[in-house]
Amino acid sequence: MWTTGAEQVEQAVAECVGLLGAVTDRDWEAVRAGRLEWSCRETAVHIAEDLIGYAGQLAGREPEAYTPFEISLEEGTDNAGALRVIRTMGALFAAAIRTTPREVRAFHPYPFRSANREGFAAMGVAEVLLHTHDLAEGLGVAYEPAPELCAFVLTRIFPHVQPGPTPWRTLLWATGRGDLPGRAPVTEWRWSNNLVLPTDRLTLQGVTPAAATDLSTVGDGGFEWLEGGPIEGTRVGAGLVFKQYEDGVHRPEWGMYVLVRREDGRALGAMGFHSVPDESGRVEVGYDLVEAARGHGYATEALRALSAWALSRDEVRTVVANVERDNTPSHKVLARAGFKAVAEDAEQVGYELRDPGD
Repeated sequence: MWTTGAEQVEQAVAECVGLLGAVTDRDWEAVRAGRLEWSCRETAVHIAEDLIGYAGQLAGREPEAYTPFEISLEEGTDNAGALRVIRTMGALFAAAIRTTPREVRAFHPYPFRSANREGFAAMGVAEVLLHTHDLAEGLGVAYEPAPELCAFVLTRIFPHVQPGPTPWRTLLWATGRGDLPGRAPVTEWRWSNNLVLPTDRLTLQGVTPAAATDLSTVGDGGFEWLEGGPIEGTRVGAGLVFKQYEDGVHRPEWGMYVLVRREDGRALGAMGFHSVPDESGRVEVGYDLVEAARGHGYATEALRALSAWALSRDEVRTVVANVERDNTPSHKVLARAGFKAVAEDAEQVGYELRDPGD
């Protein structure tokens, strides 16, 4: 069953509080938290700040910036009290996730300036897991979170990171906290929420590896689909996305997008790129729609938006598409979106849309 992430936040917080509750009698102020410059006490407060900060972004539907507040512990609060604050902030964050509609996005700076409830949940879980690790390292206690929590984070906000031997070791490596055989050490890192492109009637929502896995089998990928969806083309495309992720070559903005209708939040189909742009600046696009959504101009609207976004990137000069000769509706979509037929054979017609600056 698809999850919003509230349960994962609660589980991560429970593991954190349970582990650190056994060492509250130690001096957290005098000990650095692992490789961080912060003390263990400062790191514990930071976990609480992240949880309530993310809750505030979702609850306030903040569109352009962080909500301007911070928290502080009352003077005299001991380590056990700090853990009570983490537990409470975690509960508030989980509640915010559960009560935020799926289509809501709020500000987060990296990399595309927004995240949905699932993205915020993954960021919150990551903060708890990683900083609990830092605290445990500083305090000299063993810690390894549940593998499913690490996988939840990796498949949502680390789509560019190839899976490793275990989810926990991979997450530690991806955040500069550990080594993996055959991979160079990480010295700088960022997580990556999915890109969303708006049009008049739609949003094109980037598909995460988690959603791709679900869509490639029998799931809905966390989307509410129009009757008849997702169709076979979407499931095949999702499978290709997940294969690229497994191979370590997936770049999320050059992957697959689900087309979601603004008026009711229903998913209508999918559109995306077959791979990253090649050396000549060419990138190929493909798409499909649920039958009930056809004939309303949705594919044309989405293709114009996705092509314009691609051509705005320095690495792209031409967007191409290949269509079967007898697929008349698709030929019309490409023509309306400004593509020109440039090649054909017995089975297909090739189209391209070039950068107007070329």
